[in-house]
Amino acid sequence: MHAFRRRLGLPGRAGVAVLVAGLGVLSPIAAAPASAQTAGTLAGTWATPPPLSPGDSPPTDTGGPDKTYKKKTECVQRSLGQNVEINFRPWGQDYLQLQKAQDIVRATTGSVGGNQKVAVIDTGVTPHPWFQGRVESGGDYVANPDNGQPGGLQDCDGHGTEVAGIIAANPQDPKVGFIGVAPDARIVSYRQLSENYAEDDSAGAGTPSTGQPPSGGNKPPAGNTGQPPGGNTGTALPPENGGGAPGGTAKQQNDKGDNRQLQKKGTAGTLHTLAQIIRNIADGHRAGVINMSVDHCRAATGPGDIQTGEREVQAAVRYAADRDVVVVAAAGNVSDSCPQNDQADPNKPKSIVTPPWFSDDVLSVGAIDDGGGVASFSVHGPWVGVAAPGTKIVSLDPAVGSTGLANLTIAGGNPSPIQGTSFAAPYVAGVAALVRSMYPRLNAREVIKRIEATAQHPAAPGGRDNFVGYGVIDPVAALTANLPGDVGNLAPPKPVVQAANLPPADGGSSTPMIVALAGTGGGLAALIITLFVMHTIRRNRPEH
Repeated sequence: MHAFRRRLGLPGRAGVAVLVAGLGVLSPIAAAPASAQTAGTLAGTWATPPPLSPGDSPPTDTGGPDKTYKKKTECVQRSLGQNVEINFRPWGQDYLQLQKAQDIVRATTGSVGGNQKVAVIDTGVTPHPWFQGRVESGGDYVANPDNGQPGGLQDCDGHGTEVAGIIAANPQDPKVGFIGVAPDARIVSYRQLSENYAEDDSAGAGTPSTGQPPSGGNKPPAGNTGQPPGGNTGTALPPENGGGAPGGTAKQQNDKGDNRQLQKKGTAGTLHTLAQIIRNIADGHRAGVINMSVDHCRAATGPGDIQTGEREVQAAVRYAADRDVVVVAAAGNVSDSCPQNDQADPNKPKSIVTPPWFSDDVLSVGAIDDGGGVASFSVHGPWVGVAAPGTKIVSLDPAVGSTGLANLTIAGGNPSPIQGTSFAAPYVAGVAALVRSMYPRLNAREVIKRIEATAQHPAAPGGRDNFVGYGVIDPVAALTANLPGDVGNLAPPKPVVQAANLPPADGGSSTPMIVALAGTGGGLAALIITLFVMHTIRRNRPEH
């Protein structure tokens, strides 16, 4: 056997072993799912939340706030500054090739997410006309709206409307470049957070503040209501100095990005009510996708440490995922109270961000800038799932009565581009709605896996890192890729007959072909004669 291997030039047993090992090195290694990574490399680290106990369950929904809040500043209004037209297409739309993705879904289903609902847990959503009435009340966990709208349909901060606009706004105007990711989807709005409200810990001590100055203070010019003229006009200064509302509204962000946080002193919103809302959505089948551009950030203190509210949210997102709801959350923004996780050991982070921390059940979204790099304000961590555009944001003007767009906010008293992971998350939530529309047989966790698997993976072990997770989302690939494991979940592709595009027949003379065939035939005849003669000579040769 060994001699036979040597004659054929085959390797021996040792050579075969080396060859097999070499093939193993060259074979592609599939990225381990997030759950496997958590159970393996992250087990017992600070970056991994303690597992849920069998008895852990989300709190029962009470349908309202768990504290009494009062308004401290007036709701966002249109700026008194110069109105500007915002007709250009935001860079994020081109980067993600959203128009191509929308064309694919429209051709397949007849709409772009028309059969989907996305729950937006945020600061409320103003019923902007470019929603075409596709916003419905989910509930209000801050205060009863004082604008005559149902719960969840007042946005004093101006944040939730911008988030919802990225998901589902539809200007229906060819001159407007901006459009939501799933412009036919419905929004279910829950007001759960506000920096314009604060806990009322002085029971009976006066009436809630309206943000108005003392008598004789600055007043808006006579006749100027701060409302926009008709048409597609944006505003150079949306949220803070508020059109004609002396005292303005609370600022949305600082130079590092959106700095709102759950349970921050002087604001409204707790982890407890966040968990209640998530359960409300899952129990009532209110939506197939949840977008949470709200976060709670705290210092990491060691393995196994988890707060009561965090545990409730952990139970709630597991509860929702088990009931077929895709849960998407912003990865969080760096701030003075939420330092960047830039330490040497990624498994011992400086900051813990909830809900992204619970990555087994939540798809958390980091932000990139218009250069394709990781945005400086995007919090890193092993829980980051994917990334999406989060800078130079254009979305709906959140002021009541507005019919246009906004691309600036106030940061440190100065106009600043809208940015933050808060605005990267709705890109992903919109894509999740499109995937659910295209592939209704996929469950929530399969939708997340599809988005992760088709993302533009970073050059890192396993195809993921702590900055962009599995990479920047690729909506076209998420809607069209044929992935391993799709069999049984997706309809097999229909065979298509391909037309043969052969060159036309040569209509010229056939003489060259005849000559070539004749020459070939003559050569074969000569070969046969030669073989016959040689055979005859060998047969008639005398024996020695």
